[in-house]
Amino acid sequence: MRSKYIIGGIIILGFTIWAALSFNASLTPYVSISEAKQSDNVVQVKGERVDSGHFDVNTNKFVFKIRDENGEVLQVVFDGAKPGNFEQASYVVCVGKYENGVFHARELLVKCPSKYQAEESDL
Repeated sequence: MRSKYIIGGIIILGFTIWAALSFNASLTPYVSISEAKQSDNVVQVKGERVDSGHFDVNTNKFVFKIRDENGEVLQVVFDGAKPGNFEQASYVVCVGKYENGVFHARELLVKCPSKYQAEESDL
């Protein structure tokens, strides 16, 4: 009877450790541009949109630049179409990896100013 509890406890402990390691591996940290250039892992970089970018129809790549709070500029290449609300974006979060002098983004999160912000009025 005791051996069943011991084996069950070992199985539960094993699954708990496996779940914790899997969760930890899925976390993607926010880093600065200089840290992203030094990292070999997938990271998130937040920056202010510098230009409106260029979409190449032949290669299906969207290329643009962002600037972080330190003033450093990073060229980003995204394998996909330009997000529809990119022109209104104040900030862009790029998830990807820095390789060969550019940041290859696999995901873009566009941060637009809130449409619910109060408008200034001349009352």
